[in-house]
Amino acid sequence: MLPDHGMPVAELLAELTALKAADLPVRGGKVTAYVYDTGLPEVHEAAHRAYAEMLEVNMLDPTAFPSMVALERQVVGAVAELLGRPGAPGIFTGGGTESIMLAVKAARDARPGATRIVLPVTAHPAFHKAAHYLGMEIVPVPVDLATYRAVVPAFEDALDERTALAVVSAPSYPQGVVDPVEEVAALAAARGVPCHVDACVGGWLLPWLRAAGATVPPFDLSVPGVTSISCDLHKFGYAPKGASVLLFRDAELRRRAYFASAAWPGYTIVNATAQSSRSAGPLGGAWATLRALGREGYLELGRRTLEATRRLVEGVREIPGLRVLGEPEAALVAIAGSPEVDVFVLADEARRLGWFLQPQLSYAGIPANIHVTVTGVTLAGVGAMLEVIAEASEAARKRGLAEVPDGLPELIASLDLDALDDATFAELAASVGIDLAGAGQSGMAVVNAVLDALPAASREAVLVRFLSVLYA
Repeated sequence: MLPDHGMPVAELLAELTALKAADLPVRGGKVTAYVYDTGLPEVHEAAHRAYAEMLEVNMLDPTAFPSMVALERQVVGAVAELLGRPGAPGIFTGGGTESIMLAVKAARDARPGATRIVLPVTAHPAFHKAAHYLGMEIVPVPVDLATYRAVVPAFEDALDERTALAVVSAPSYPQGVVDPVEEVAALAAARGVPCHVDACVGGWLLPWLRAAGATVPPFDLSVPGVTSISCDLHKFGYAPKGASVLLFRDAELRRRAYFASAAWPGYTIVNATAQSSRSAGPLGGAWATLRALGREGYLELGRRTLEATRRLVEGVREIPGLRVLGEPEAALVAIAGSPEVDVFVLADEARRLGWFLQPQLSYAGIPANIHVTVTGVTLAGVGAMLEVIAEASEAARKRGLAEVPDGLPELIASLDLDALDDATFAELAASVGIDLAGAGQSGMAVVNAVLDALPAASREAVLVRFLSVLYA
């Protein structure tokens, strides 16, 4: 609530600290999703100071603040050099979803009348979001259930004159594997269809893993037929949140991502991103992080990340009842359970031990699993992580499967959730023992088990209501 009088800075910061008491920690490696930690405090400090320095610079008008143009040229240039096409035109965006949104818009506008996006079922939901916002249609293709890579013949069958964009991932987030970029890009090029590589999570990681000795298939703008690629710097670039780069093969396609309007009597409107006014803080933070680490810094982080990932995969394979899905080519590891070990219960048990392992629901024949993002700080604690996974696995074995109330999934799937207000929905959840207000802290195994038993459309409806209740 707004106070009657202004508060002293010290009091404000103390209140903020208290509000953050229940948050997951952003440093130390015990949270294996959402945050990326180098383990190097001085690098994060440099980013924070540069972020603050650029905080009030408004990226709405590049002619008013030439510093932001200089910084963006350097940051985009660094990404272009790393991703196979030095000097490639690009855009600095606020995150992977915005980069993907702009890539989809550019492709749509480059092929008037084409409205379909062909992508693997493992592609990020940001493409579904872009299709929803931009009035387009998703055409999903299956993945091989042994490798989790897109099935090329299915891609070939799906591409036609109505296709605006073909999408592949490097890697796909769920299992950390790289789709067959060369094959799909060639198929798309033969039909005159743009091909986007979603390298939001891997774009700034895979080249350093390759340099550290890993086998990484071709995936970037050096691959014929790839017309755009997205790369988040706030992931394995370790920049503060709000930092992504979208690269294009040529400036003509980049211009398709821009928006301009002269249909009003006010100031000139021309935007490179979906946002208009936006802080240059994330740009400053990304620029400082890149320069604070440099090539040798990122190569060393790549070495550590590669070793930690290998040790994690090997260690998990020694734990009874668990298995790694596929052969991860990036630092993303998906761990499935068994009839004896419920991964949703395992995640709750790990949370009780102070670690956050990210649950992933089953979909398109891919089993439910827990997901671990390995970062630069993980190597120092990978032994402890394996001990926690083993202990949580044994505890999950003893607890048994998360119990879904009889008939609840069928009841939820049959309900018209739009007819229920938030209070009624919360009461319905409470009646079967699900406390939406305390979700995440009191355990999520039953919630995830219920969601896992629902079809995708019902999951989406429930999640929307959950978010509405949470912020009520």
